[in-house]
Amino acid sequence: MLTTNPFAELTTFLSPGVMQGYVVLMVVLVVAGTILDMMHKQSARYFFENSKKAQRSATKKVGAVTKTGLAINTLASEVLTSSEFCNARRRMSHLLTMYGFILFVVTSAVLIFCYTGADTESPALVPLLWHLGALMLCGGGYWFWFSIRVDVAAEGVQWHQFNGRGDLFILGLLSMATFGILWSFFQAVGAVAFSRLLFALFVLSTTVLFGSVYWSKFAHMFFKPAAAFQKKVAMADGSRENLPEDYDLSDPAVQARFPDIPEYMGTNPPNMGLGIKSEPPRHY
Repeated sequence: MLTTNPFAELTTFLSPGVMQGYVVLMVVLVVAGTILDMMHKQSARYFFENSKKAQRSATKKVGAVTKTGLAINTLASEVLTSSEFCNARRRMSHLLTMYGFILFVVTSAVLIFCYTGADTESPALVPLLWHLGALMLCGGGYWFWFSIRVDVAAEGVQWHQFNGRGDLFILGLLSMATFGILWSFFQAVGAVAFSRLLFALFVLSTTVLFGSVYWSKFAHMFFKPAAAFQKKVAMADGSRENLPEDYDLSDPAVQARFPDIPEYMGTNPPNMGLGIKSEPPRHY
């Protein structure tokens, strides 16, 4: 099962052209949904205007070399390793889901476009990676759904409660990967009728996932890196998104600049602690 191309078996009733056309259609739906989402939320306009606003309040100029370094840092930190997640469990769940999704989608395209012909047989590695991607996606996704969801911890919303558009993305991912694995398994053991039912559910869940980009959180995958990069540039040029600088409240120069600090907090203000990070949200 793990080293068998599940899409090759479909050629008995589906032509490779139909499968390839479906993949192209899903790509079109993602692009169209993302563009519509940007138009509706005016994300591109926000980033552009925020960038111009930051430039006006910048205290120093950031050159192309520095911006390139910040872009590489964003790619290595926020994108590839998800360093924005302080919670180790949340970070690991996200990485499993993200890399599982990428592996699953890329190998699906490779198997469909390269190894569904009558005279082609896929190497064992590609379907193995396809199944591995699906398992990683399920592992990270179910871990998040049953254990890490913020709503469960902070608001008491149980795992079986559907939170509308907010949960559409993760449920689409989970149903796609789950039905994909089950379809491949029952197809491998020869349960033809049941495997075709599972394949239909796999196609349905995949269509919902990629066709609901406008309503789900799918598009945030493209916005988050751009927002992280812009934030790094704002810190580098001194504009700081119009936020105050980080001060040492015990510094005499800072206290001279802000006389109310020693008046209300003394000359040696206490450490205020981690604030919102001091404990997890378990107060429901």
